[in-house]
Amino acid sequence: MSSRPAAPPQVPQTPPASPVPSPCTNICRMNPATGWCEGCWRTLDEIAAWSALSEAAKRDVWQALDARRAQHARESS
Repeated sequence: MSSRPAAPPQVPQTPPASPVPSPCTNICRMNPATGWCEGCWRTLDEIAAWSALSEAAKRDVWQALDARRAQHARESS
């Protein structure tokens, strides 16, 4: 039996329905190298604008988060 290291917190994949939930995970640390929150992968601008964004714009942010997670996984391996 092998043990695996704990995975970093994961933000759920892009939500399919409205209302689009916030991706916040309450792990609020900005990575100075990327400009992304280490918990939810959003930028400060995305976090600040979230409540005013349309549902379509929120889905666009979620898609960007998916791409950022994938980029981070590629760069971390």
